[in-house]
Amino acid sequence: MATDQRPGTWYGANEAVSRVRGQTFKALCLGATLLALLSVFVLLLYVANDAFQPLSADPGWLLTFAATVLLPALIAIGYYYTRDTRAGETATIALGLPVVALLLTGGVFITFEHIVSVYLWLSILVALVAAAPIVYAHGRLRPEADLERLAVVLGAPALSLWFVPDVILSLPMLPTQSLALLGSFVGPVSLAVGWFVRRQRESDRDGAVAAALTVVGAAAGLGIAPAVGLSPFVWMLLVTITGVPVGLYVESVVRRRTGVAGLAFPVLVGGGIIAGVIITDALGFTGPNPWLDWGFLTSAPSRTPEDAGFYPPLVGSVMMLLVIVISAFPVGVGAAVYLEEYAPERGRWGRLVDLIEVNIGNLAGVPSVVYGVLGLALFIRRGGLGSGTALVGGFTVGLLILPIVIISSQEAISAVPDSMRQASYGMGATKWQTTRNVVLPEALPGIMTGNILAMGRAIGETAPLLIIGAPAVVRIAPTSFTNKFSAMPRQIYTWSSEIDAAFQHGVLAAGVVTLLVVLLLMNGAAIIIRNKYQRRD
Repeated sequence: MATDQRPGTWYGANEAVSRVRGQTFKALCLGATLLALLSVFVLLLYVANDAFQPLSADPGWLLTFAATVLLPALIAIGYYYTRDTRAGETATIALGLPVVALLLTGGVFITFEHIVSVYLWLSILVALVAAAPIVYAHGRLRPEADLERLAVVLGAPALSLWFVPDVILSLPMLPTQSLALLGSFVGPVSLAVGWFVRRQRESDRDGAVAAALTVVGAAAGLGIAPAVGLSPFVWMLLVTITGVPVGLYVESVVRRRTGVAGLAFPVLVGGGIIAGVIITDALGFTGPNPWLDWGFLTSAPSRTPEDAGFYPPLVGSVMMLLVIVISAFPVGVGAAVYLEEYAPERGRWGRLVDLIEVNIGNLAGVPSVVYGVLGLALFIRRGGLGSGTALVGGFTVGLLILPIVIISSQEAISAVPDSMRQASYGMGATKWQTTRNVVLPEALPGIMTGNILAMGRAIGETAPLLIIGAPAVVRIAPTSFTNKFSAMPRQIYTWSSEIDAAFQHGVLAAGVVTLLVVLLLMNGAAIIIRNKYQRRD
């Protein structure tokens, strides 16, 4: 009994002291968090002020846009926060989705403009379609021959890609670029949209209607685009990559009838901007003279700050990310699947697997400059690849994020309940069938989130690019993975060493804001994916 009384006496005597300590600890944690957020916010404001120079505008211009954009937006945010949080979530996605979609549209445009031409993409698609019947027929005739099927799955597309594109590109007549894009890009996207809508609605008719509307909306650009000052090529990309996702999201919100009021927020912001432009033009107010404008994003670097641009580094970053996606992500996800689902847990091989996992964790904390030295030795000196190319840059930064991809994918796979695996085995499924049909679909959101965050780190690395010899300045956007390239952080580092104050406080800030916007959008996409599937679970 004495033993039972001592804990009760101790807690009772010190209950007030314990509560004070807990409240103090809570306040300290909150203060540290707010201090960190405030510091980052002040830094971003400082950089954004140098990039956009809002104080260079007339006071009337600032007051007009404060009245047409800022004040209505703050009122709407206050309403969503206090009255309708679901509508606030809808407002955030409705405003951010078009921005992310436009960024992705720009990336696809850069890909078709500088990396893979529309005709080459068409020939690749035809080659894959030609190889598909061979793979399908072999799977039906010899389903038990796993090694043969693997050889056919890998070999048939490889052989078709080796021969078919040369045959197609050597034809004397090819369709126009717009028609080629309509058949090779809009067509597959419309099929994907139809499949998505059919799966969500469980209606073949709705899927067919969605696919047909996608094709019709993109094909309308052949006649409408020139009238609005766009090329049919740009119109088709805007419709398929920006218009379709936004339209599907708006339709889903209206159909569910939850958070519909949030759809008014982007209309409110966009209408306020248009109204502000009209009013300031009518009253003759002069706007700011920003460093970050459309000319900055579409021009090449220059020795004069007024003419400096960021386009070649943007193209180089897109090319580097493509190499990373193709090389690092399949290897990382495959390694995670093996370590979680197939690797032995006991015996000598089990100890070896434990050693491998410990080393993967250690590699995730190795400084990035070490990976730059590794890329220099492995890909340039041993592999014979040219220094400072997008291919070497992608491989080197891919090695840097490979441990992160493996670890994040392992966590997503291990989070799949073991009961789902056991249920699949109980139905007679094999290990591979369980992994393919049960584990990977459930772990896919977590895998995507980890990969997007890894891409966010990859696009901001500078030290590996310096080690592998990425040029300080590239004035012509690369058109091949073996061309010299410069990425966004590499160009920013170059501008930071310029003596001219306009470079250090104007052009540099514009480049930093551009890079931060890309990073925040990528991280925001990862957070939205994670929250969506967590709520579904």
